[in-house]
Amino acid sequence: MAIQKVLIVDDSRTELMFLTDLLQKNHMSVRTAQNADEAYKRLAEDRPDLILMDVVMPGQNGYQLTRSINRMPEYSAIPIIMCTSKSLETDRVWGMRQGARDYVTKPVDPGELLAKIKALG
Repeated sequence: MAIQKVLIVDDSRTELMFLTDLLQKNHMSVRTAQNADEAYKRLAEDRPDLILMDVVMPGQNGYQLTRSINRMPEYSAIPIIMCTSKSLETDRVWGMRQGARDYVTKPVDPGELLAKIKALG
């Protein structure tokens, strides 16, 4: 099934605008959240096909939020792609251990991200 609905969780308005624009141009509907509390609200309102997750955020970070979402039976099947400036191999490995399906570093390469999304669909 192709990815249609994406939830982007990132505390940077610039990043949210960039990713929203990219995904909408590729015929996906986008909802955004700037922290864990907003992310939980968006999940409850409308279940996405994919979550793009930043790591460095105030409050609960992206690793914690990914782990939490993966432990919730109603959301555990939603793939999560970490989308972060944390570029060390240990960061990637930790993100995957928390349940992320893939990992992209910022600045995001649009072609790379779209290919990873398509591979999930």
